[in-house]
Amino acid sequence: MSSRIVGVQFPDGHVDVGRLSESGDAVATICELSSFWAAPREALLKQPERDVPVADVRLVPPVLPSARVICIGLNYADHVAEGSFRDDDLPPYPTLFARWTSSLTVGGTEIPVPADEQGLDWEGEVVAWVGQSLVDATPEDASKAVIGYSVFNDITARRAQKLTSQWILGKNADRSGPLGPLVPAEDVGDLRDGLRIETRVNGTTVQSSNTDRMIYSIGETLSHISRTFTLNPGDLLATGTPSGVGYARTPPWLMVPGDVVEVEVERLGKVANTIVGPQFRTR
Repeated sequence: MSSRIVGVQFPDGHVDVGRLSESGDAVATICELSSFWAAPREALLKQPERDVPVADVRLVPPVLPSARVICIGLNYADHVAEGSFRDDDLPPYPTLFARWTSSLTVGGTEIPVPADEQGLDWEGEVVAWVGQSLVDATPEDASKAVIGYSVFNDITARRAQKLTSQWILGKNADRSGPLGPLVPAEDVGDLRDGLRIETRVNGTTVQSSNTDRMIYSIGETLSHISRTFTLNPGDLLATGTPSGVGYARTPPWLMVPGDVVEVEVERLGKVANTIVGPQFRTR
């Protein structure tokens, strides 16, 4: 099995990065979070420091608080065709929006529906992790800078998203971005060669596609971004979702408390979460 890199939060609050065991019940710690992202390629080659039972710690995304989470809004032609942009020409550059790292979580976390929403929508995706600084990078160099990938669910509060032309509010609900472990890029290969991506709600398949259907490649998008601001090790790019989202269905289908949503991507694994009511927003 490929390495699965996770964040490990200890009772005193500090976070290490480690390799999750095949059984998922232990983590072999590698180093502290900031040390990992100071030299991530070297860190992936390190021998583990110690084994820690998962029951004794909290698994968290191995994400720096200072990281940028950049998301492609429309990156599969079939998703564009099913939504409100279906009559528009595809733009020459990707539509980008941002998440805050505080919206990210992991599989198994309960995700609350905000009080003014009728439910939440699913968006199964792949996230690419930047492994080195990028400034005015070529698409080829940007592609080589990707150190790993994770399965991701860009869970969306549609009412909030559609209040204005800007999407950030609807894309940053509490705990709305469950992220799977980082799988090293060398274990995954080129997404353009095609990885199967599937989303299920209560066991029913709602999205089924392949990463070879992306409009904008990861290298092109990271190169484009790097011409405006510097990308740093630990930054993330969410690469967009295929068709099958809930709001575009007739009638619309949104997730409500008690629903279980799973996103599974070939070679990356699965992330599964349960939806809960707004009374569980704060913990």
